[in-house]
Amino acid sequence: MSKNPRLRITEIFYSLQGEAITVGCPTVFIRLTGCPLRCQYCDSAYAFQGGDWWDIDDIVTETLKYNSQYVTVTGGEPLAQKDSLLLLKKLCDTGVNVSLETSGALDISEVDGRVSRVMDIKTPGSGEVAKNLWKNIDLLTSRDQVKFVLCSKDDYDWAKSILQIYSFPKDCEILFSVSVNELSPTELADWIVEDRLKVRFQVQLHKLLWGDEPGR
Repeated sequence: MSKNPRLRITEIFYSLQGEAITVGCPTVFIRLTGCPLRCQYCDSAYAFQGGDWWDIDDIVTETLKYNSQYVTVTGGEPLAQKDSLLLLKKLCDTGVNVSLETSGALDISEVDGRVSRVMDIKTPGSGEVAKNLWKNIDLLTSRDQVKFVLCSKDDYDWAKSILQIYSFPKDCEILFSVSVNELSPTELADWIVEDRLKVRFQVQLHKLLWGDEPGR
C-alpha cells in the first residue's frame, strides 16, 4: 500500500444492482478508473481513462452517506489499482455488505475475505479469453460468484466445458448472462433448462432499464 493511499475514481453513484445474486437491490457503486482489458461488449469504456483522485477515507465517507446495505466496487478493473485492497478492507470494517466486480485477469488472493468477489471468466466472444487467470478458480469460496457473459452458442458450449474441467466450490454461485444484442435471453434460458445446468440465469438489469448510461 502507498503511504498516502488514493484511488482514481470515475464515479460514485446509487442505483439498483443489475447483476449477481443481489440483483435489484439498491446499491452504492464505486467505479474505479482504468482497465487492462478491452472486452468487445464493455458497457463502461468511459472509465478507461480520466477520473479524479480521491483519498480512500473520503471515498468511504461519501459511500456511507447513502446509508446503503450494499456497496459494490467496480470498474474498469478495480484490482488494477493496488490500493483498492485497502478500500475494500475499510468498507468491510464499516459493516456493509461489500462486493467486488473483477475481470478474473488479476490475482484475487489478497482481497479481504469478507468481500464477495464477483469474478468474470472471459469467453471467446469477449475477445479477451487469453487474459483469464485460471489459478483464481482455486481461490474461490462459497462467498464468491463466477460470471460468464455469453455472446453466442459457441460461448455457451465453451462455458459448459469450463464447468466440467475446473472444480468450483459447491456453494459458489455460477452466473450465466447474455451479452445484450448478441444473444437472445430466451435462447440462453432454453439451453440451461434443456441441459439442466446448475447455474443461475440472469440478464443485465441495468442495461434493460437504462442502457449504457453512466451513473445508472
